[in-house]
Amino acid sequence: MLEEKNIAKEFPGQIHETPGGGVVLSKLDDIINWARSNSLWPLTFATSCCGIEMMAVASAKYDFSRFGFEVARATPRQADVIIIAGTIVNKMAPVLKRLYDQMADPKYVIAMGACAISGGPFFYNTYSVIKGADHIIPVDVYIAGCPPRPEALLHALITLQEKIKSGLTREQIKTGKD
Repeated sequence: MLEEKNIAKEFPGQIHETPGGGVVLSKLDDIINWARSNSLWPLTFATSCCGIEMMAVASAKYDFSRFGFEVARATPRQADVIIIAGTIVNKMAPVLKRLYDQMADPKYVIAMGACAISGGPFFYNTYSVIKGADHIIPVDVYIAGCPPRPEALLHALITLQEKIKSGLTREQIKTGKD
C-alpha cells in the first residue's frame, strides 16, 4: 500500500481507478493528438502558380519546419496532409483521387488558392477545369487568394494543427462542428 502511494506521488498525471480494478489514463488521447498534430508530413500537389508560394513556405524566410511540417513527401504512403496548390483539370482528377486513396489514415487535405477551391478564373473559359478539389476528395481547410501568400499557408497549417490537437475527428474538422 505504501509503494502505491509513492508511485502515485511520482506520477505527474491522474490515475482513475475503475470499479473492475482497471486504470484509465485520460491524458493519453491528448498526447496522441499533440504528437499527430506536430508531425504532419505534407504531400505536395502543385499544378500552377500557387506551387511557387508553397515552395516559399519551405524557404529560410518562412521555414515551416519550425511548426512540424519539415518532411515534405513525394509519396502518398508517407504523408499525412495533401496540399493541393493550383488548377485541377479533368486529366489530373483521377491522379489526385488515387494519391488521396493511397494516403494512410488519418489524412487531411488543404486546398490552396482560388483554382483549387473553385476552379479560379480558368473555370469559366474552358471545359477541362474542375470546379474545386472538393468535387473529387473531401477538403479540410481552404486558403483563399490568387495566389495566396505564404503566410496564409502557414496560418492554414497551424489551424489544422489546432483542430487536430483539440481532438476533433476528420468529419468534425470537415464540417467545422464541435
